Amino acid sequence: MSETGYVKFRCEHRILPPEEFPGFEELNRVRSRLREMGFIGRYPNGIGFGNVSIRVGATNEFYISGTMTGGLEDLTEAHYTKVVAWDFLQNRVQCAGPIQASSESMTHAAIYEQDATARAVLHVHEMELWKRLLDRVPTTRKDVEYGTPEMAAEMGRLFRESDVRERRILAMAGHEEGIFVFGGTPEEAFGVLMAARGIA
Repeated sequence: MSETGYVKFRCEHRILPPEEFPGFEELNRVRSRLREMGFIGRYPNGIGFGNVSIRVGATNEFYISGTMTGGLEDLTEAHYTKVVAWDFLQNRVQCAGPIQASSESMTHAAIYEQDATARAVLHVHEMELWKRLLDRVPTTRKDVEYGTPEMAAEMGRLFRESDVRERRILAMAGHEEGIFVFGGTPEEAFGVLMAARGIA
């Protein structure tokens, strides 16, 4: 598997107490369903996978589940942090909250930057669905790794050259099992994923 579970960017983390945020209950409810389905979880080697986020108002800031939380059955506000700034070229993310941001924060940030209508982003892992979606939905290049400036640039390419804005789903060829969906709400993004499975 290509998942390493390690944060590849430089994370500047300001530790702050947990706080409830708008959309928390819906986002966490969707996250719980994804975990029950096995789309978020932990591999036998202990490394967690999958993360969820929600935009803060009209800004590009967002709350995201923290690093290494995939294996936890239930999350609270203490397992989310706010990503307040990032620099793709310098490979740097700034977050504020009780936990360090997920290793996929840069990709979430790139999606929010590219699509102002995206209010929630879900990153999941599922091998069979991933295999079916590769090159049938917008797909990142195989030589581009997750959590890198190159992946952020790859998001820009997909939004320019594919119909990802309309389809709201993409597969990551260089990140085994990796799928991203996004939508106007967490439930809407979840619906995109369920439609891709052919059960919606």
